[in-house]
Amino acid sequence: MNFHFSSNTIPGKLAFIFTLLGLVSPGAFAADESDEEPVSEECLKFAADLDADLGEVLRAGCEPTLAQMSALMDNPLGNVAMLFTQFDYTKMENPENDKTGYRTVYTGIFQFPKKLNDDWNLINRVVWTVPSMPLDQDKIDDFQLSPDPDDLGTNPGGGLNPGDFPAPLDLFSGRETGFGDMYYNGLFAPNEGIELDGGARFLWGVGFDLGIPTAQEDILGTGKWLAGPSALGVYMGPKWKIGGLLQHYEDFEGDDDREDVSLTNLQYFVFYSLDETSSIGAAPNIICDWEASSDNECTIPVGIGYSETVQIGKVPVRFGLEFHYNVENPDDDVGDEWNVRFYIIPAAPSALFEWMG
Repeated sequence: MNFHFSSNTIPGKLAFIFTLLGLVSPGAFAADESDEEPVSEECLKFAADLDADLGEVLRAGCEPTLAQMSALMDNPLGNVAMLFTQFDYTKMENPENDKTGYRTVYTGIFQFPKKLNDDWNLINRVVWTVPSMPLDQDKIDDFQLSPDPDDLGTNPGGGLNPGDFPAPLDLFSGRETGFGDMYYNGLFAPNEGIELDGGARFLWGVGFDLGIPTAQEDILGTGKWLAGPSALGVYMGPKWKIGGLLQHYEDFEGDDDREDVSLTNLQYFVFYSLDETSSIGAAPNIICDWEASSDNECTIPVGIGYSETVQIGKVPVRFGLEFHYNVENPDDDVGDEWNVRFYIIPAAPSALFEWMG
């Protein structure tokens, strides 16, 4: 089967970008279906099996169906490479004076598996952030804080710790936008999950986290090198996908004038499949800052949203929109009231990439 693409179309541009990044060969995608050959009986059999091995599908010269790719993207430990483009818009509130401000964060995540042996994979997640905070760094630099003038920490989700600033500094005056900290998460996971009744499976993985202080300005990052353990567990049923990714960070190096970091992030997710390519649910982040006082430690959100996987040329792309509302916030420190999250996720089976095998 011969493939070609044009960089003047949306799928062509995606393919061109992926090719420039060295992720796939130009033949991996096609924007023009005019030269397609009739589908063989073998490919039709593969297409009818939602759980077909996509490596075998590709080696047979067939193409994964949209339903197969959507099911693979549902699996957080699956053999799929995904490029998350996520935007969060968050309303913040200061309980001291009832003033509000808005934080935006762009988060990019490149997730890809690496086969270790016949039984285990290493699931890699490389994360970068671009926060935009409702406070000008110059105002912080001009304001004489005591005793720690650089006590400007943020959490791994891009959240400001504004409780560190004493009055009269106006927390919601001005704006600072720039590159934030980077993170790596690695999860060691078995290739096969635990089979349950009714065609369901339980998947799990354990690993480690690393935080890298790459922020352009103090207010956009922690100023610390971070590390800690992580674990993931998920129930994958015919309709329900329920689970969570637990991460913990402790600082071990960095600016001594900055606040210590001891922080836990639990991204829990609950999704219900409406059909083979769409679902409702959400994946909010529970964040607990153990360096804060007892009444200001945890932020607990609930949420709802909708996601749909569509085909753009030969590229499966998932679009999603979620709304999160915090049912628990810090009592005294500035906290988040609600959050809107939009994401776009193009994906490709890892069998396309030899270096992932």
